[in-house]
Amino acid sequence: MNHIAVIGGGTMGRGIAYTAALAGFEVTLQDISEEAITNAREYIENLLKKNVEKGHIQFHQETEAKKNLSYTTQLHEAVHKTDFVIEAALEIMELKINIFKQLDEFAPAHAILATNTSTMSPTEIAASTKRPEQCIAMHFFNPVHRMKLIEVIRGLDTSDATVEVVKQVAEKMGKETVEVNEFPGFVTSRMNCLIGNEAMNMLMEGVASEEDIDKALKLGLNHPMGPLELADLVGLDSRLRNMEYLYHQLGEKYRPSPLLVKYVKAGRLGRKSGRGFFEYNNK
Repeated sequence: MNHIAVIGGGTMGRGIAYTAALAGFEVTLQDISEEAITNAREYIENLLKKNVEKGHIQFHQETEAKKNLSYTTQLHEAVHKTDFVIEAALEIMELKINIFKQLDEFAPAHAILATNTSTMSPTEIAASTKRPEQCIAMHFFNPVHRMKLIEVIRGLDTSDATVEVVKQVAEKMGKETVEVNEFPGFVTSRMNCLIGNEAMNMLMEGVASEEDIDKALKLGLNHPMGPLELADLVGLDSRLRNMEYLYHQLGEKYRPSPLLVKYVKAGRLGRKSGRGFFEYNNK
């Protein structure tokens, strides 16, 4: 695996592209939006610079990572010579299926097609292609360059060979993996969504303040980040889409908190909008 194409220039896509380029892969980051590509390039280059200044990486690593990266708005250009694709689009099944149909058409026959999804079925996504044995889910965590875990989720037809290649790619990126058999929400999202949803319901019920709910879990249960702060980081609109999918697939215990629905309707989406359960200075 020499070349990786990352599809989607948002928070997860640019984080995956940064991590892959720093690990020595040639990386093409694609998004249909010129603005998203510009923002992703600025984010990656600023992150490289900051990590050199902080001593986390060496100057030559910054230089090599920049050389490894290219950017495009054209899907065919991104994938026509690639070995490995990681799709990082929104958590909307119809969107992912549409992208995978195009990836199957444009990418070389040997290329592995991975979806970065936190909840959705790699089997259903793979069924839109003629290479389901080469399709898989890789669930990265935000921020990608800091978080050590990747959940590797087999679809119904995913081959052992595909799983092994994915684990090798993850290892080269400096990540550890857990192998998960497909079931809605996998391991982490099922647990995380339940904890976050209960925190939102407790806030709605007046059990405690936002600050004290998060403080209780950080100090009492040793969570590195409170569930409300984490939801703000993920994006409340993304969390709502995940909850709605899990509610549809797994039933009543995943019904989204009415408070979450209300905040999304109000445009309080978390860090990216400047306000969610907490307020942020995005200037």
